[in-house]
Order: sequence, then structure tokens, then C-alpha cells
Amino acid sequence: MAIQRMDNVGIVVEDMDAAIAFFVELGMELEGRAEVEGLFADQCTGLDGVRCDIAMVRTPDGHSRLELAKYRSPAAISAGPRNRPHNILGTHRVMFAVDDIEDTVARLRPHGAELVGEIARFEDSYLLCYLRGPEGIIVGLAEQLR
Repeated sequence: MAIQRMDNVGIVVEDMDAAIAFFVELGMELEGRAEVEGLFADQCTGLDGVRCDIAMVRTPDGHSRLELAKYRSPAAISAGPRNRPHNILGTHRVMFAVDDIEDTVARLRPHGAELVGEIARFEDSYLLCYLRGPEGIIVGLAEQLR
């Protein structure tokens, strides 16, 4: 039996409204918000007393989603500094294809986005960059060159 699809990527955040605003400005659509708690949440996460606010944002094509989660109980635990380098073990970025990388970076700056390096050209194929978004999340942007 094979998997059907990747359903979503989960990201734990402290400031839900700021995270939603960032990803909506990027071009994602807020699908919905909910509070999650109860035995199923405890069983699924392996934590006791889970009470968590979640928001689901999706790409305009409807194929990809991010689940943003703000833990009210138990409290979220910091994984270290938010400006960790790109080569740290574990998930290090979420990549999005965009129409205009420079415009996208400019629109995200008021939402706290900072370039990790700079916008770089890969051959005659792509403009690429990594930027740090809310909660230190590294977001990759790729503009295909025509």
C-alpha cells in the first residue's frame, strides 16, 4: 500500500495571528481555525492535557497545507535560538514557488521576514532565496526563470 499524498506540514508558533498574517501575505489562504483538545489529542501527540489552537493555511492550488499550532497546554518548548543556521539537523525550510521573488520578499518584510542570505541565481533556471519568517521558520522562495 502506498501513501495517498502529503497532507500538511505542522509548525508550532507562539503568535498565531502573526504567523497567519505572514503566510496569507505570502499568498496562502486561511482554510480555518479550531481548538484541539481531549483524549485523541493526548494520544496522538504523546502529551498530557493538550489544549492547542490550530490554523490551516493552504496554497492557492489547494494541494499543499501548513498546520500552524499554538500550544496553550502543555506550553511550547523552545528548541533554541530562532536564528539557527540553515545547516542544523531536522526540518530546515518550507519552499514555495512564486511568480516574482523580489516582490514577494518586499511584501513579507513588514511581517518580519529577513533574508537569510541573498537572492541568488541558479544557472538560467531559478532565482532562489531563504528568508526567516515568524518564529524563526526558514521559508524558501523559488522563481522559475522563463
